[in-house]
Amino acid sequence: MLLFFLYFFLLGLELLGSSAKVVGGCTAGSLFGDDTNPIGALMIGILATVLLQSSSTTTSIIIGLVGGGLEVKQAIYMIMGANIGTSVTNTIVAMGQMGDGDQLERAFAGATVHDMFNFLTVSILLPVEAATGYLFYLTKAMLPDSVAKGDKWEGPLKKIVSPLGNKIIKANKKVVSNIASGDAESCDEFYPTFCVNGTISKKTCTQVGLIECDKATGKCPAFFQDGATQKDDEVAGGVCLFLALVLLIICLLGLVTLLQKMLLGTSTRIIYKATNINPYLAMIVGIGITLLVQSSSITTSALTPLVGMGVLHLDQMLPLTLGANIGTTITGLLAALVSDNIGSLQVALCHLFFNITGIIIWFPIPFMRKIPLNAATRLGKATRYWRFFPVVYIVFMFFVVPLLFLGLSALFEKKTKGFTTLGSFLVIVVLLMIIYLFVWYNKLDGAAKAASFMNVREKKRLTYKSLPEDMDYLKAEIERLKGHTGLPDAEEEDEKVEETA
Repeated sequence: MLLFFLYFFLLGLELLGSSAKVVGGCTAGSLFGDDTNPIGALMIGILATVLLQSSSTTTSIIIGLVGGGLEVKQAIYMIMGANIGTSVTNTIVAMGQMGDGDQLERAFAGATVHDMFNFLTVSILLPVEAATGYLFYLTKAMLPDSVAKGDKWEGPLKKIVSPLGNKIIKANKKVVSNIASGDAESCDEFYPTFCVNGTISKKTCTQVGLIECDKATGKCPAFFQDGATQKDDEVAGGVCLFLALVLLIICLLGLVTLLQKMLLGTSTRIIYKATNINPYLAMIVGIGITLLVQSSSITTSALTPLVGMGVLHLDQMLPLTLGANIGTTITGLLAALVSDNIGSLQVALCHLFFNITGIIIWFPIPFMRKIPLNAATRLGKATRYWRFFPVVYIVFMFFVVPLLFLGLSALFEKKTKGFTTLGSFLVIVVLLMIIYLFVWYNKLDGAAKAASFMNVREKKRLTYKSLPEDMDYLKAEIERLKGHTGLPDAEEEDEKVEETA
């Protein structure tokens, strides 16, 4: 049963990624096509990865674009954004444990330790890169004169899960890459889908859109429609996205329930001691797992429920997460070997050394290590005050903030005095707001006020949720007391009134 739920949990993640590519493929492709400043490129990397639900896919597309002429310096900032965007998946998975407050607190902390590491690393390396070109010149010094072509390796678990996933929905990655590179102006060029005589086979299906058919067998997935429009494919992708989330939640509940029954008592302590290994060895384990599954999102998402159950401690989750971050860069390196462009390999190496540098900054020194751990712990505790805090966090950190900064950076791209002045004014306003919030939270008792606000919201939610049951209970108690004291009930009073009349 555990293997059954684990397989369909991985299938749910596969479907989540594929359907996200279908729903957001056209938008993500148009984002990559923009010529932006460092902040804009960072936000594009975040939004594209959130839409595609895969940093490996985003990185591979960026590497391909570099081979097609995208500047390496701009691609580096997109890679940084991809590192942040990939952490949204396990944060979503953590919400599957909303039913238990203790588990939700631990799981959300375990998920957001990945977020905090990436946010903190970007906050240091982005200005350093903009000022000195640290990653650009470091990797440039390591490059050969040419790159030999290689083959892209597909993880064994991918091969196990993909056959069933491809029968349900299969995303056409060419849509994103072609729009991003400029080979296609828009998604309109891929529509309507066309198969001769309605026969769905390799030979007769001449045009496909966001959902494609299997090139090897010619068979098309269940969500493929002959003659579909872009809207049809996006609706199909949205339906599959919803089904993938339902499947993830069901399988997560099944996994947690079974693991709780299996890991009660002595076995929990044994596994806890077995996972309590040297943190650097744990990092190597994280690299190995991610190489096997070819996705850092799958690695961290599979480990998040274990943190929620208390089997993995937050201190153990961090090195495994950092290992997953390094492991996911291997996909980019393999993608770079497919291209003979030297810039592609440079971007892949930048991705690797971005994560290595972040680990050197935040992990070896215990004091520095506590910064992401304490930040994640605080976020986990926030779920105690307000159960729906994770939803607000995801929407704000992965959609609102990136879109806000992307809009601000777009004002500076207009290169006119009016837009530049407006952008400068808005940047000053945003910076002042950030400074005020920091001072308010740390110096003006903002932390307590925020906790009080969320606590009030949670109490109101629980009150409204339990109000019908409480009313039924009170009515039953009143009736019981009436019977006990001999007081007449409402029907007896009505009968007496009628008799008197």
